[in-house]
Amino acid sequence: MNSVDLAHPAEEVASHLLGSVLTHETSEGTVSISITETEAYSGAADPASHAYRGRTARNAVMFGPAGHLYVYRSHGLHWCANIVTGTDGIASAVLIRAGRVVEGEDLARQRRGAKVETPRLARGPGNFCQALGITAEHNGANLLEGASVVLSQGGPVPAELIRVGPRVGVSKAHDWEHRFYLAGDPTVSAYRLSPRARPSEGS
Repeated sequence: MNSVDLAHPAEEVASHLLGSVLTHETSEGTVSISITETEAYSGAADPASHAYRGRTARNAVMFGPAGHLYVYRSHGLHWCANIVTGTDGIASAVLIRAGRVVEGEDLARQRRGAKVETPRLARGPGNFCQALGITAEHNGANLLEGASVVLSQGGPVPAELIRVGPRVGVSKAHDWEHRFYLAGDPTVSAYRLSPRARPSEGS
């Protein structure tokens, strides 16, 4: 699968997005980040998904079409970016958890703070968005057709470098292995089990 072929369920696309690059051009300059960690979230079948209980004004972008950006605020503090996948009308999206800044490190550092270590510039979904300059205004942006935020294919990632595990910090379906990341990469966030995690069914 091409890393920008998004017309598949989130759990299939999530691993293929590793190594792809998100680029954001602004009046301040350009920042590009290579994706190193993702999490898949489905719709009605996934209790941890924002779309589990159906379409709302907040999650409408998740229902497609694929290739758009779904941006939401986490805990009232941080913006988080998801790439919409799958079939139009069926909610499916991949959360971008972490990445490596490959262009515009100085600008990313201005946004994140002068003392932030390089591997931590885009580690964690909130930091990723901050480094890239993503906010609510980018919700619904088309990543494939000339928007200021663009998704492009990076170098192929060997399968032996990809690891799979449970999603970070979710309380429902916490044991579903829908998190994908690059083995040994210092930009990948640490696993954290939610203190509210509960047993779940499915996979």
